Amino acid sequence: MQLNDRSLIGQEVAGYYIEDIVGKGGMAVVYLALDPRLSRRVALKILNPVLSVDDRFRQRFILESRTVASIEHPNIIPIYEANADADGVLYIAMRYVDGLDLRRLIYDRGPLPLAQASQIFAQTAAALDAAHAHDLIHRDVKPANILLAGDHVYLTDFGITKHRSSISGLTQTDQFIGTPRYMSPEQINKEHIDGRCDQYALACVVYEALSARLPFQRENDIALLWAHLAEQPAPLSQLRPELPPQVDVVMARALAKAPEQRYATCAEFVTALRDAISGQEAEPGGRHPSGPHLVPHAVPRTGPHAAP
Repeated sequence: MQLNDRSLIGQEVAGYYIEDIVGKGGMAVVYLALDPRLSRRVALKILNPVLSVDDRFRQRFILESRTVASIEHPNIIPIYEANADADGVLYIAMRYVDGLDLRRLIYDRGPLPLAQASQIFAQTAAALDAAHAHDLIHRDVKPANILLAGDHVYLTDFGITKHRSSISGLTQTDQFIGTPRYMSPEQINKEHIDGRCDQYALACVVYEALSARLPFQRENDIALLWAHLAEQPAPLSQLRPELPPQVDVVMARALAKAPEQRYATCAEFVTALRDAISGQEAEPGGRHPSGPHLVPHAVPRTGPHAAP
């Protein structure tokens, strides 16, 4: 089977009838499809056929997608099936969520209200920590992968996860996995990664949701990756003056270049952020009981966030 976006509409793929495109990226296309066996609509993600050439990737994709399917958590998108079709093309069928993603919400409305943002962050962090408890790392946390069904949040795109014992970086087919706008320094350096790389990406998402700007906005991906490695974003309190300076301290820790300087879990990060927004401090002097006080570097503001 050749992956050709709209040419699949109206066709059957692995027992699913393709109805429309709901999203696409460099590695996959997501379709709205009908599962006639259960009379339900699903989101059917079909990966670029070049990925199936990598035997290790194909085996890991199927195994870890099924592992995600076994995790019962209200904020992880339910996965119904993950496999390869008769031609070897990888696909994953999951719950179809008829709603916005966080990228669209930020684009439509700008910086989010603090109460709404806090709810989204808490649910996303809970989903990530649940995955990390099963030794799975998402490694592509970004607004487009955070789906909103009313007040309920689903974290999706777990189909290209990574076991924490793996090394980040290129597959055998030279597919760099991750999104440069939200990529942690250890991913860029192709070092061993753990759940704290997802925390870094979540912090980038938090920054964007609260300011409608990316932490780093550069002219090309090389400059963007270098910024993640060596530069500091403008403090959030400069971009959104109603935020107290303690928020900058929390963000600086979650965006620390070294993973060991970040919070132990994503939930710990968003809890510290919530407390900072509300004016609470874990200890006098701004120290959090689980780690050191980090002072963010003041740098000039970055440019405006480009429309996705």
